[in-house]
Amino acid sequence: MITNIKKYSFKEGLPQEFEIVELAGFYEGFKKIITAAHRASFYHIIWFQKGNPTHSVDFIPINIKPNTILFLNKDTIHHFDSKNPFDGRAILFTDSFFCKTDADHKFLRDTILFNNLFPVSQIKVGHQESLFESVFQLMTNELLNAKDSSQDEILQNLLHNLLLISERGRRKQNITELKKGLDLDYVMLFKDALDANYKSKKQVSFYAEKILITEKRLNQATTKLLSKTPKEFIDDRVMLEAKRLLAHTAETIKAIGFDLGFDEPTNFIKYFRKHSHSTPAEFRKKNNQD
Repeated sequence: MITNIKKYSFKEGLPQEFEIVELAGFYEGFKKIITAAHRASFYHIIWFQKGNPTHSVDFIPINIKPNTILFLNKDTIHHFDSKNPFDGRAILFTDSFFCKTDADHKFLRDTILFNNLFPVSQIKVGHQESLFESVFQLMTNELLNAKDSSQDEILQNLLHNLLLISERGRRKQNITELKKGLDLDYVMLFKDALDANYKSKKQVSFYAEKILITEKRLNQATTKLLSKTPKEFIDDRVMLEAKRLLAHTAETIKAIGFDLGFDEPTNFIKYFRKHSHSTPAEFRKKNNQD
């Protein structure tokens, strides 16, 4: 059955756009929502403390082991397991909560935890369980206090510390980290511009001009860091959204093609087949067999 992608904003009425939820209660109260494909405009840090669920993130099933923390970027399409039980806690927060300064914004954009240039980040907590537990508890305790002028800053600092601890743990678990420098800066600027314009602009020249470098320099940056040309980068982004819309909405193939900037349905079908070796209709049927 084809269902529309639901997009959720942060819960209204909280003192700040930061929340810690117990997974068992969250699952019980919102099972229908969170076990269907959905897109949230905020970040998730999901600590699966018990159970072996499969968490689906953009067509990739992630087999979770107990005491694993998953880091999901904002606007990622995912859904929780509807069959295998699990428990734990999750931190939900927005850009506006965390990003008080330009440095905060840069940290969140560049961190290896939410960097969607690579597969979804996850860490095995292992012997550091007591450390993560203590930071989670400090944040939980602070949320129980009446909101005052210091609460946002205290919670943001605790969250920042949690992310730094998690980064350190992630680096110890076989990650290939991108070297910081101009190449990475250009790639991240390219990615940001691409996310904002991929539906209407598919030319490398547009993005090079947008970030004030030559096409050759952009190609050097993406090829060096990711072994991928800017054109391949653009095609991957368009195809990801095409697959999302085909699998999770009831829109016609013609409408999806128009939405992604293709003037003629045949052009979209040819493009999709070239990059996936199947037609949009075949992909939709394969991913909606239930």
